[in-house]
Amino acid sequence: MTTPLEKRRALTASTLAFTVCFAVWTIFSIIGVKIKADLGLSDTQFGVLVATPVLTGSLSRLFLGIWTDQYGGRMVYVLQMLATALAAYLLTLVTTYEMFLVAALGVGLAGGSFAVGVAYVSRWYPKEQQGTALGIFGMGNVGAAVTNFAAPLLLVVLGGAWQSVAQVYAVTLAVTAVLFFIFTKDDPVHASNKLTGAKHPSFVEQLEPLKNLQVWRFSLYYFFVFGAYVALALWLPRYYVGAYGLELATAGMLAAAYALPGSIFRAFGGWLSDKYGARAVMYWTFIASVACTFIMSYPATDYTVAGITGPLNFNITIPLEVFVGLTIILGFFMSLGKAAVYKHIPVYYPDHVGSVGGMVGLIGGLGGFFLPITFGMMNDFIGVWTSCFMLLTILVAIALTWMHFAIRRLDKKRIPELRGPRNLPELEGLKG
Repeated sequence: MTTPLEKRRALTASTLAFTVCFAVWTIFSIIGVKIKADLGLSDTQFGVLVATPVLTGSLSRLFLGIWTDQYGGRMVYVLQMLATALAAYLLTLVTTYEMFLVAALGVGLAGGSFAVGVAYVSRWYPKEQQGTALGIFGMGNVGAAVTNFAAPLLLVVLGGAWQSVAQVYAVTLAVTAVLFFIFTKDDPVHASNKLTGAKHPSFVEQLEPLKNLQVWRFSLYYFFVFGAYVALALWLPRYYVGAYGLELATAGMLAAAYALPGSIFRAFGGWLSDKYGARAVMYWTFIASVACTFIMSYPATDYTVAGITGPLNFNITIPLEVFVGLTIILGFFMSLGKAAVYKHIPVYYPDHVGSVGGMVGLIGGLGGFFLPITFGMMNDFIGVWTSCFMLLTILVAIALTWMHFAIRRLDKKRIPELRGPRNLPELEGLKG
């Protein structure tokens, strides 16, 4: 029997650890701009650099989630953080673009912490409270805002040395791992299994739910609400510098204004999902996101596609204050959507939270990998800054359409009367 204090301690420690991990995971959004200048990288190369940690973080979520189901979240979490801290420190020793990419793969392990935390936290709470609990845990996404706020300031304080910033991050993460180990304990399920000698589910058994199309539909939702969130958190500092001509410190602050609501309202999204249903929250998220990204897609009026050799600079039709406001609204609804997606998983797959949550997180994280690269390529070859939001409009519209028709199909299975014609009843007096 777990006590309320043990639940709160597990949730608090997991959330704080995830915040630090997420801050490390997105560190290239700031130091990557300095590295880009030092190495003379193109926008495409920059996009690959900032996206590389996201690739590792995404791919690692599946096996980290499965290991958490098998061996418990406490030990897996600690080992994952220590490995990432070592990689972040070694990052400061490389000098070539190719080695930066290799080092970035190691730093990306920080992103795998989400799958571990979801499985660990969900086991402390009953189903009716899991949406809120996982929403609070997911607030660790605020680590992206922490990096966008703190990393530029650290660069100034440390004399512009991005290597020193990475070292500070590495030490902070290592200390977090030690504190997490000291102040937490094994989750109730894993502790019970150790006492009873229950057999761990095999790797293959954990993958069994992935045969369901529903899991892949949830993954597409998360590809947008999380993958696009990470992509924009990484891309917006570069966007503000290139499109609006802002200083990096200012660009980082405005990017944090997007990342902050995209994180702190996740707990609110979990509460809404518990109270009104995750399906309703997903509808609100996708409809609002379509509206925001469509408006932000509006391009500058004086560009021509033919003959363009590079992206247009300082030529955005949308006023800066309007654009920033739209990013805040978009981040808010993405935050609600992230909580709503993960509200589904413990309900539909209570015995496979690690594997299903890991797969959904993997696909979502891949959005954070592929989208920044695509944004950079579109800038290099198309030359329209707002093309990234055109792409996001198409993506979220597809997700909304698939969700709506899937729900309609499920409703018709549950209520056969919906399959037939729904004519208006005949009015009395008009018969015959």
